[in-house]
Amino acid sequence: MRFFEQFPPPDREEPEPDEQPPPPSWAKPEAMLGAAVPAEFVLGRGDEAVVGLSGITAYPNGFSFSITAVLRHEDRHGRAFRLGFHHDFFDEEPPSEGFFRLGVQFADGAAATNLGYPMLPPDAQPDPPLLVQDSGGGGGRKYEMSYWVWPLPPPGPVTFVCEWPAYGIAETRAVVEAGLILDAVERVVPLV
Repeated sequence: MRFFEQFPPPDREEPEPDEQPPPPSWAKPEAMLGAAVPAEFVLGRGDEAVVGLSGITAYPNGFSFSITAVLRHEDRHGRAFRLGFHHDFFDEEPPSEGFFRLGVQFADGAAATNLGYPMLPPDAQPDPPLLVQDSGGGGGRKYEMSYWVWPLPPPGPVTFVCEWPAYGIAETRAVVEAGLILDAVERVVPLV
């Protein structure tokens, strides 16, 4: 008999799956394949950086999009990423010039920004619209961040606004027709 064979694995009962509360109405659906929206554009450009918006994906209750920031000079210490995209480093009022400001405005005037602290507990009932950072990363000269917007916009223009003073990007705006997002919802694939 080999040494480890004398130690049989313990009997284990499979635990019953925990009942999970339903996700909040404002959360990005996890069990769903969103539908791509045909829109991408330069959102802001300065002497030291350029920021593009792409990857708009529609869901029944909102949409996600990606921001790609490319720096002229390499950021070897990750300072641009920490200061620009993480709220943990956003302690100043008003925010530092290194903080990347981002906002979205619907045709009815409702607007949301990444200013503040969007870490919401699941039982929160935020006022719409909501703009929250979803995920991201990068390094050196390129950073990619994704954001979630809830709810879906009403018909009309959806305006994306950005400003990044530390990298020479003044407040700039770009517009996407909400119809592109709303039409894409018809192509969403639910997985459950």
